[in-house]
Amino acid sequence: MTTDFRDLRVAVIGAGMGGLGAALAFAKKGFKQIDVFETASNLGFVGAGIQMPPNVARVLDRWGCWKEIEAEATNVKDTSIRQGSTNVELSHVAMPDMREKYGYPHCTGHRSSLAGAMYKGCLKESAIKFHFSTALVSIDSYTPKPNITVKPRDGEPYQAEVDILLAADGIKSVTRTQMLALLGLKSEEEDTGQAAYRIMLSREQMEHDPEMLALLESDTVVRWIGERRHIIAYPVSNHTIYNLSSAQPDANFASATNATYTTRGSKKQMLEVYGDFCPLVHRMLNLVPGDEVCEWKLRIHKALTTWVHGNVALIGDACHPTLPHLSQGAAMAIEDGATLAECVSLIPADRLADPKSVGRALKVYELLRKPHTSALVDLATFSGRQLHLGEGKAKEERDRQFRENGKSGSVPDKWASPDVQKMIYSHDCVNEAIHKFDELFTSLA
Repeated sequence: MTTDFRDLRVAVIGAGMGGLGAALAFAKKGFKQIDVFETASNLGFVGAGIQMPPNVARVLDRWGCWKEIEAEATNVKDTSIRQGSTNVELSHVAMPDMREKYGYPHCTGHRSSLAGAMYKGCLKESAIKFHFSTALVSIDSYTPKPNITVKPRDGEPYQAEVDILLAADGIKSVTRTQMLALLGLKSEEEDTGQAAYRIMLSREQMEHDPEMLALLESDTVVRWIGERRHIIAYPVSNHTIYNLSSAQPDANFASATNATYTTRGSKKQMLEVYGDFCPLVHRMLNLVPGDEVCEWKLRIHKALTTWVHGNVALIGDACHPTLPHLSQGAAMAIEDGATLAECVSLIPADRLADPKSVGRALKVYELLRKPHTSALVDLATFSGRQLHLGEGKAKEERDRQFRENGKSGSVPDKWASPDVQKMIYSHDCVNEAIHKFDELFTSLA
Protein backbone atom coordinates (compact mmCIF):
# COMPACT_ATOMS: atom_id res chain seq x y z
CA MET A 1 0.00 0.00 0.00
CA THR A 2 1.44 3.36 -1.05
CA THR A 3 1.25 6.08 1.57
CA ASP A 4 3.95 8.36 0.12
CA PHE A 5 3.40 9.93 -3.31
CA ARG A 6 7.14 9.67 -3.96
CA ASP A 7 6.82 5.87 -4.15
CA LEU A 8 4.48 6.04 -7.16
CA ARG A 9 6.16 4.62 -10.27
CA VAL A 10 6.02 6.97 -13.26
CA ALA A 11 6.53 6.06 -16.92
CA VAL A 12 6.96 8.73 -19.59
CA ILE A 13 6.51 7.93 -23.28
CA GLY A 14 8.70 10.22 -25.39
CA ALA A 15 11.78 12.29 -24.60
CA GLY A 16 10.97 15.51 -26.40
CA MET A 17 10.37 18.81 -24.63
CA GLY A 18 7.25 17.53 -22.87
CA GLY A 19 8.76 14.20 -21.87
CA LEU A 20 12.01 15.64 -20.55
CA GLY A 21 10.07 18.31 -18.68
CA ALA A 22 7.70 15.78 -17.12
CA ALA A 23 10.53 13.48 -16.02
CA LEU A 24 12.45 16.38 -14.49
CA ALA A 25 9.37 17.81 -12.80
CA PHE A 26 8.55 14.52 -11.08
CA ALA A 27 12.18 13.98 -10.06
CA LYS A 28 12.34 17.46 -8.52
CA LYS A 29 9.24 16.62 -6.46
CA GLY A 30 11.05 13.60 -5.04
CA PHE A 31 9.54 10.71 -7.02
CA LYS A 32 11.91 7.76 -6.82
CA GLN A 33 11.23 5.78 -10.02
CA ILE A 34 10.74 7.50 -13.36
CA ASP A 35 11.25 5.54 -16.60
CA VAL A 36 11.42 7.38 -19.92
CA PHE A 37 10.84 5.35 -23.09
CA GLU A 38 12.07 6.89 -26.35
CA THR A 39 11.96 5.31 -29.81
CA ALA A 40 15.08 7.16 -31.04
CA SER A 41 18.50 5.73 -30.26
CA ASN A 42 19.55 9.05 -28.72
CA LEU A 43 18.18 12.54 -28.38
CA GLY A 44 20.37 14.02 -31.09
CA PHE A 45 19.22 17.58 -30.32
CA VAL A 46 18.75 18.63 -33.90
CA GLY A 47 16.34 21.34 -34.85
CA ALA A 48 16.14 25.05 -35.28
CA GLY A 49 15.62 28.06 -33.07
CA ILE A 50 13.05 28.22 -30.34
CA GLN A 51 11.48 30.98 -28.28
CA MET A 52 11.61 30.81 -24.50
CA PRO A 53 9.15 33.29 -23.01
CA PRO A 54 8.97 34.25 -19.31
CA ASN A 55 6.28 31.67 -18.47
CA VAL A 56 8.56 28.76 -19.41
CA ALA A 57 11.71 30.42 -18.01
CA ARG A 58 9.91 30.53 -14.64
CA VAL A 59 9.42 26.75 -14.71
CA LEU A 60 12.95 26.00 -15.92
CA ASP A 61 14.41 28.19 -13.17
CA ARG A 62 12.58 26.15 -10.54
CA TRP A 63 14.29 23.06 -11.94
CA GLY A 64 17.75 24.70 -11.92
CA CYS A 65 18.10 24.72 -15.74
CA TRP A 66 17.50 28.32 -16.67
CA LYS A 67 20.84 30.00 -15.96
CA GLU A 68 22.70 27.70 -18.35
CA ILE A 69 20.12 28.25 -21.09
CA GLU A 70 19.97 32.02 -20.63
CA ALA A 71 23.77 32.33 -20.84
CA GLU A 72 23.76 31.66 -24.59
CA ALA A 73 20.27 32.93 -25.41
CA THR A 74 19.27 36.25 -26.96
CA ASN A 75 17.34 38.53 -24.64
CA VAL A 76 14.69 39.96 -26.95
CA LYS A 77 14.22 43.72 -26.55
CA ASP A 78 11.81 44.48 -29.41
CA THR A 79 10.03 43.14 -32.46
CA SER A 80 9.89 44.58 -35.96
CA ILE A 81 6.95 43.61 -38.16
CA ARG A 82 7.65 44.40 -41.81
CA GLN A 83 5.93 44.22 -45.15
CA GLY A 84 7.55 41.24 -46.84
CA SER A 85 7.61 42.76 -50.30
CA THR A 86 9.25 46.06 -49.34
CA ASN A 87 10.96 45.51 -45.97
CA VAL A 88 9.06 48.63 -44.81
CA GLU A 89 8.33 48.46 -41.09
CA LEU A 90 4.63 48.24 -40.28
CA SER A 91 5.10 48.16 -36.53
CA HIS A 92 7.89 48.32 -33.97
CA VAL A 93 6.88 47.02 -30.57
CA ALA A 94 9.36 47.61 -27.75
CA MET A 95 9.81 44.80 -25.19
CA PRO A 96 12.51 46.27 -22.92
CA ASP A 97 10.95 45.45 -19.57
CA MET A 98 10.00 41.77 -19.76
CA ARG A 99 12.11 40.89 -16.71
CA GLU A 100 10.70 43.77 -14.68
CA LYS A 101 7.12 42.87 -15.59
CA TYR A 102 7.24 39.09 -15.39
CA GLY A 103 10.38 38.19 -13.45
CA TYR A 104 12.12 36.69 -16.48
CA PRO A 105 13.17 37.89 -19.94
CA HIS A 106 11.80 36.74 -23.27
CA CYS A 107 14.62 34.84 -24.93
CA THR A 108 15.33 33.11 -28.19
CA GLY A 109 17.75 30.20 -28.40
CA HIS A 110 18.67 26.99 -30.13
CA ARG A 111 16.33 24.08 -29.55
CA SER A 112 19.32 21.95 -28.59
CA SER A 113 20.21 24.38 -25.80
CA LEU A 114 16.79 24.03 -24.19
CA ALA A 115 16.50 20.27 -24.64
CA GLY A 116 20.15 19.73 -23.71
CA ALA A 117 19.84 21.63 -20.43
CA MET A 118 16.75 19.64 -19.45
CA TYR A 119 18.44 16.37 -20.41
CA LYS A 120 21.48 17.28 -18.32
CA GLY A 121 19.13 18.03 -15.45
CA CYS A 122 17.52 14.61 -15.89
CA LEU A 123 20.90 12.84 -15.89
CA LYS A 124 21.66 14.35 -12.49
CA GLU A 125 18.54 12.70 -11.07
CA SER A 126 19.13 9.09 -9.99
CA ALA A 127 15.38 8.47 -10.12
CA ILE A 128 15.24 8.94 -13.90
CA LYS A 129 16.15 6.05 -16.20
CA PHE A 130 16.14 6.43 -19.99
CA HIS A 131 15.22 3.52 -22.28
CA PHE A 132 16.32 4.56 -25.76
CA SER A 133 15.47 2.65 -28.95
CA THR A 134 12.35 1.43 -27.18
CA ALA A 135 8.87 1.94 -28.61
CA LEU A 136 5.47 1.72 -26.99
CA VAL A 137 3.54 -1.19 -28.50
CA SER A 138 0.34 -1.12 -26.47
CA ILE A 139 -1.33 0.02 -23.30
CA ASP A 140 -2.74 -3.17 -21.83
CA SER A 141 -4.50 -1.61 -18.84
CA TYR A 142 -5.27 1.93 -17.68
CA THR A 143 -6.44 1.29 -14.14
CA PRO A 144 -5.92 0.51 -11.31
CA LYS A 145 -2.30 0.45 -12.54
CA PRO A 146 -1.26 1.07 -16.15
CA ASN A 147 0.38 -1.91 -17.78
CA ILE A 148 2.27 -1.32 -21.01
CA THR A 149 4.07 -3.40 -23.61
CA VAL A 150 7.24 -1.87 -25.01
CA LYS A 151 9.72 -3.20 -27.54
CA PRO A 152 13.44 -2.46 -27.73
CA ARG A 153 14.59 -2.09 -31.32
CA ASP A 154 16.86 -5.14 -31.10
CA GLY A 155 15.02 -7.06 -28.41
CA GLU A 156 11.82 -8.82 -27.49
CA PRO A 157 8.71 -6.99 -26.30
CA TYR A 158 8.18 -6.90 -22.55
CA GLN A 159 5.59 -5.58 -20.15
CA ALA A 160 5.98 -2.98 -17.44
CA GLU A 161 3.55 -2.03 -14.70
CA VAL A 162 3.53 1.50 -13.33
CA ASP A 163 1.30 3.74 -11.25
CA ILE A 164 1.21 6.66 -13.69
CA LEU A 165 1.70 6.73 -17.46
CA LEU A 166 2.41 10.10 -19.10
CA ALA A 167 2.24 10.22 -22.88
CA ALA A 168 4.50 12.86 -24.38
CA ASP A 169 4.70 11.06 -27.73
CA GLY A 170 3.80 13.98 -29.96
CA ILE A 171 1.20 14.78 -32.57
CA LYS A 172 1.32 11.20 -33.91
CA SER A 173 0.81 9.85 -30.38
CA VAL A 174 0.33 6.08 -30.18
CA THR A 175 -1.03 6.53 -26.68
CA ARG A 176 -3.69 9.01 -27.76
CA THR A 177 -4.81 6.80 -30.65
CA GLN A 178 -5.15 3.70 -28.46
CA MET A 179 -6.77 5.54 -25.56
CA LEU A 180 -9.41 7.26 -27.67
CA ALA A 181 -10.17 4.04 -29.57
CA LEU A 182 -10.82 2.30 -26.26
CA LEU A 183 -13.23 5.09 -25.34
CA GLY A 184 -14.99 4.94 -28.70
CA LEU A 185 -13.60 8.32 -29.70
CA LYS A 186 -11.55 9.48 -32.67
CA SER A 187 -8.47 11.65 -32.86
CA GLU A 188 -9.28 13.83 -35.85
CA GLU A 189 -6.27 15.47 -37.44
CA GLU A 190 -6.90 18.87 -38.90
CA ASP A 191 -5.07 20.03 -41.99
CA THR A 192 -4.10 23.67 -41.52
CA GLY A 193 -3.15 24.16 -45.15
CA GLN A 194 0.23 25.51 -43.99
CA ALA A 195 3.80 24.28 -44.17
CA ALA A 196 7.11 25.71 -42.94
CA TYR A 197 10.74 26.04 -43.91
CA ARG A 198 13.21 26.15 -41.02
CA ILE A 199 16.55 27.72 -41.80
CA MET A 200 19.68 28.44 -39.78
CA LEU A 201 22.38 30.73 -41.17
CA SER A 202 25.82 31.07 -39.62
CA ARG A 203 27.72 34.28 -38.86
CA GLU A 204 30.24 33.28 -41.53
CA GLN A 205 27.48 33.21 -44.13
CA MET A 206 26.05 36.58 -43.12
CA GLU A 207 28.95 38.75 -42.01
CA HIS A 208 29.80 40.00 -45.53
CA ASP A 209 26.42 41.76 -45.77
CA PRO A 210 25.94 44.82 -43.50
CA GLU A 211 22.13 44.45 -43.46
CA MET A 212 22.31 40.79 -42.54
CA LEU A 213 24.99 41.39 -39.92
CA ALA A 214 22.82 44.05 -38.29
CA LEU A 215 20.00 41.51 -37.97
CA LEU A 216 22.32 38.91 -36.49
CA GLU A 217 23.77 41.31 -33.92
CA SER A 218 20.41 42.74 -32.86
CA ASP A 219 18.11 41.74 -30.00
CA THR A 220 15.13 42.00 -32.34
CA VAL A 221 12.64 39.44 -33.57
CA VAL A 222 11.71 40.32 -37.16
CA ARG A 223 8.58 39.17 -38.96
CA TRP A 224 8.18 39.73 -42.72
CA ILE A 225 4.54 39.27 -43.70
CA GLY A 226 2.70 38.83 -46.96
CA GLU A 227 -0.49 37.31 -48.29
CA ARG A 228 -0.87 33.74 -46.96
CA ARG A 229 2.75 33.57 -45.80
CA HIS A 230 5.35 35.07 -43.51
CA ILE A 231 8.87 34.59 -42.18
CA ILE A 232 9.90 35.12 -38.56
CA ALA A 233 13.60 35.44 -37.73
CA TYR A 234 15.89 36.05 -34.77
CA PRO A 235 19.48 35.44 -33.57
CA VAL A 236 20.39 32.46 -31.37
CA SER A 237 23.51 30.87 -29.85
CA ASN A 238 25.17 34.08 -28.66
CA HIS A 239 24.38 35.84 -31.95
CA THR A 240 26.35 33.28 -33.98
CA ILE A 241 23.33 31.82 -35.81
CA TYR A 242 20.34 33.50 -37.44
CA ASN A 243 17.17 31.43 -37.34
CA LEU A 244 14.40 31.81 -39.90
CA SER A 245 11.10 30.00 -39.79
CA SER A 246 8.38 30.43 -42.36
CA ALA A 247 4.72 29.65 -42.89
CA GLN A 248 3.31 29.31 -46.39
CA PRO A 249 0.55 27.46 -48.27
CA ASP A 250 0.98 23.70 -48.13
CA ALA A 251 1.50 22.69 -51.75
CA ASN A 252 3.95 19.81 -51.36
CA PHE A 253 1.93 17.74 -48.87
CA ALA A 254 -1.61 18.50 -50.03
CA SER A 255 -1.90 15.40 -52.19
CA ALA A 256 0.11 13.10 -49.93
CA THR A 257 -1.61 9.89 -48.88
CA ASN A 258 0.63 9.02 -45.95
CA ALA A 259 1.38 10.55 -42.57
CA THR A 260 4.68 12.14 -43.58
CA TYR A 261 5.25 15.50 -41.91
CA THR A 262 8.56 16.45 -43.54
CA THR A 263 9.86 16.34 -47.05
CA ARG A 264 13.00 17.31 -48.91
CA GLY A 265 12.32 20.77 -50.27
CA SER A 266 13.28 22.46 -53.49
CA LYS A 267 15.35 25.63 -53.23
CA LYS A 268 13.90 26.82 -56.52
CA GLN A 269 10.38 26.35 -55.19
CA MET A 270 11.23 28.05 -51.88
CA LEU A 271 12.53 31.10 -53.74
CA GLU A 272 9.41 31.14 -55.92
CA VAL A 273 7.09 31.00 -52.88
CA TYR A 274 8.78 34.13 -51.53
CA GLY A 275 9.47 35.55 -54.99
CA ASP A 276 7.81 38.91 -54.28
CA PHE A 277 9.53 39.40 -50.92
CA CYS A 278 12.25 42.01 -50.55
CA PRO A 279 15.91 41.63 -51.67
CA LEU A 280 17.12 41.22 -48.06
CA VAL A 281 14.95 38.13 -47.59
CA HIS A 282 16.05 36.79 -50.97
CA ARG A 283 19.72 37.21 -50.12
CA MET A 284 19.21 35.17 -46.95
CA LEU A 285 17.19 32.44 -48.66
CA ASN A 286 19.83 32.20 -51.37
CA LEU A 287 22.42 31.29 -48.72
CA VAL A 288 20.64 28.01 -47.99
CA PRO A 289 22.45 25.08 -49.67
CA GLY A 290 20.17 23.42 -52.20
CA ASP A 291 20.43 20.01 -50.55
CA GLU A 292 19.50 21.38 -47.10
CA VAL A 293 16.03 22.68 -47.89
CA CYS A 294 13.42 20.86 -45.81
CA GLU A 295 9.73 21.61 -45.46
CA TRP A 296 7.53 20.73 -42.49
CA LYS A 297 3.79 20.18 -42.67
CA LEU A 298 2.00 22.19 -39.98
CA ARG A 299 -0.75 20.00 -38.57
CA ILE A 300 -2.97 20.08 -35.53
CA HIS A 301 -5.92 17.97 -34.42
CA LYS A 302 -9.35 18.90 -33.24
CA ALA A 303 -9.84 19.50 -29.53
CA LEU A 304 -10.00 16.22 -27.62
CA THR A 305 -12.92 15.22 -25.42
CA THR A 306 -10.48 14.07 -22.74
CA TRP A 307 -6.75 13.97 -22.07
CA VAL A 308 -6.99 11.43 -19.25
CA HIS A 309 -8.24 7.87 -18.84
CA GLY A 310 -7.57 5.99 -15.62
CA ASN A 311 -4.00 6.66 -14.60
CA VAL A 312 -2.89 7.68 -18.10
CA ALA A 313 -2.52 11.32 -19.19
CA LEU A 314 -1.50 13.03 -22.42
CA ILE A 315 1.06 15.87 -22.56
CA GLY A 316 1.98 18.56 -25.06
CA ASP A 317 1.47 17.87 -28.77
CA ALA A 318 -0.23 14.58 -27.91
CA CYS A 319 -3.23 16.57 -26.67
CA HIS A 320 -2.92 20.23 -27.77
CA PRO A 321 -0.69 20.68 -30.85
CA THR A 322 -0.62 24.25 -32.06
CA LEU A 323 0.45 26.38 -34.97
CA PRO A 324 3.77 28.10 -34.18
CA HIS A 325 2.52 31.69 -34.61
CA LEU A 326 2.36 32.34 -30.84
CA SER A 327 5.65 30.53 -30.05
CA GLN A 328 4.11 28.65 -27.12
CA GLY A 329 4.23 25.00 -28.24
CA ALA A 330 7.28 23.90 -26.23
CA ALA A 331 6.37 26.15 -23.32
CA MET A 332 2.92 24.58 -23.02
CA ALA A 333 4.36 21.06 -23.07
CA ILE A 334 6.90 21.90 -20.37
CA GLU A 335 4.22 23.56 -18.25
CA ASP A 336 2.10 20.40 -18.59
CA GLY A 337 4.80 18.32 -16.89
CA ALA A 338 5.24 20.84 -14.09
CA THR A 339 1.48 20.93 -13.48
CA LEU A 340 1.18 17.14 -13.47
CA ALA A 341 3.99 16.70 -10.94
CA GLU A 342 2.45 19.32 -8.69
CA CYS A 343 -1.02 17.76 -8.87
CA VAL A 344 0.13 14.23 -8.09
CA SER A 345 2.31 15.41 -5.22
CA LEU A 346 -0.71 17.19 -3.71
CA ILE A 347 -2.81 14.02 -3.35
CA PRO A 348 -3.66 13.76 0.38
CA ALA A 349 -1.62 11.00 2.05
CA ASP A 350 -4.74 9.26 3.32
CA ARG A 351 -6.08 8.98 -0.23
CA LEU A 352 -3.00 7.44 -1.84
CA ALA A 353 -4.13 3.91 -1.01
CA ASP A 354 -7.00 4.39 -3.45
CA PRO A 355 -5.69 4.06 -7.04
CA LYS A 356 -8.59 6.23 -8.22
CA SER A 357 -7.01 9.17 -6.41
CA VAL A 358 -4.17 9.21 -8.94
CA GLY A 359 -6.67 9.35 -11.78
CA ARG A 360 -8.49 12.19 -10.05
CA ALA A 361 -5.24 14.12 -9.69
CA LEU A 362 -4.55 13.63 -13.41
CA LYS A 363 -8.05 14.90 -14.13
CA VAL A 364 -7.29 18.03 -12.07
CA TYR A 365 -4.28 18.58 -14.37
CA GLU A 366 -6.63 18.43 -17.36
CA LEU A 367 -9.09 20.85 -15.76
CA LEU A 368 -6.25 23.27 -15.05
CA ARG A 369 -4.51 23.09 -18.40
CA LYS A 370 -7.21 22.52 -20.99
CA PRO A 371 -8.85 25.99 -20.88
CA HIS A 372 -5.47 27.73 -20.91
CA THR A 373 -3.91 25.73 -23.75
CA SER A 374 -7.13 25.87 -25.80
CA ALA A 375 -7.08 29.66 -25.58
CA LEU A 376 -3.46 29.76 -26.76
CA VAL A 377 -4.07 27.33 -29.63
CA ASP A 378 -6.99 29.51 -30.80
CA LEU A 379 -4.90 32.68 -30.49
CA ALA A 380 -2.11 31.16 -32.59
CA THR A 381 -4.60 30.27 -35.32
CA PHE A 382 -6.17 33.74 -35.19
CA SER A 383 -2.78 35.43 -35.33
CA GLY A 384 -1.85 33.43 -38.41
CA ARG A 385 -5.00 34.61 -40.18
CA GLN A 386 -4.20 38.23 -39.29
CA LEU A 387 -0.63 37.97 -40.54
CA HIS A 388 -1.65 36.39 -43.86
CA LEU A 389 -4.35 38.84 -44.99
CA GLY A 390 -4.47 39.81 -48.65
CA GLU A 391 -5.37 43.22 -50.06
CA GLY A 392 -8.63 44.70 -48.82
CA LYS A 393 -10.30 46.55 -45.97
CA ALA A 394 -9.35 43.94 -43.36
CA LYS A 395 -5.65 44.35 -44.22
CA GLU A 396 -5.97 48.14 -44.18
CA GLU A 397 -7.46 48.03 -40.69
CA ARG A 398 -4.79 45.55 -39.55
CA ASP A 399 -2.01 47.80 -40.82
CA ARG A 400 -3.60 50.81 -39.09
CA GLN A 401 -3.49 48.86 -35.82
CA PHE A 402 0.12 47.89 -36.51
CA ARG A 403 1.06 51.56 -36.87
CA GLU A 404 -0.02 52.19 -33.28
CA ASN A 405 2.91 49.98 -32.17
CA GLY A 406 0.94 48.47 -29.32
CA LYS A 407 0.09 51.79 -27.66
CA SER A 408 -3.55 50.70 -27.37
CA GLY A 409 -2.39 47.55 -25.59
CA SER A 410 -3.08 45.33 -28.58
CA VAL A 411 -1.23 44.32 -31.77
CA PRO A 412 -2.65 42.19 -34.63
CA ASP A 413 0.39 39.90 -34.32
CA LYS A 414 -0.70 38.31 -31.04
CA TRP A 415 2.83 37.14 -30.24
CA ALA A 416 3.86 40.81 -29.92
CA SER A 417 0.60 42.06 -28.38
CA PRO A 418 1.05 43.48 -24.85
CA ASP A 419 -2.35 42.26 -23.65
CA VAL A 420 -1.68 38.70 -24.82
CA GLN A 421 1.85 38.78 -23.42
CA LYS A 422 0.47 39.79 -20.03
CA MET A 423 -2.05 36.95 -20.07
CA ILE A 424 0.54 34.31 -21.00
CA TYR A 425 3.74 35.54 -19.36
CA SER A 426 2.24 36.25 -15.95
CA HIS A 427 0.69 32.77 -15.84
CA ASP A 428 2.34 30.55 -13.21
CA CYS A 429 1.12 27.01 -13.81
CA VAL A 430 2.60 25.66 -10.56
CA ASN A 431 1.05 28.33 -8.35
CA GLU A 432 -2.27 27.82 -10.08
CA ALA A 433 -2.12 24.10 -9.30
CA ILE A 434 -1.23 24.76 -5.66
CA HIS A 435 -4.11 27.19 -5.18
CA LYS A 436 -6.81 25.30 -7.07
CA PHE A 437 -5.96 21.64 -6.46
CA ASP A 438 -7.95 20.98 -3.30
CA GLU A 439 -11.15 22.48 -4.66
CA LEU A 440 -10.92 20.65 -8.00
CA PHE A 441 -9.81 17.34 -6.45
CA THR A 442 -12.75 17.43 -4.04
CA SER A 443 -15.18 18.32 -6.83
CA LEU A 444 -14.20 15.15 -8.69
CA ALA A 445 -15.14 12.89 -5.80
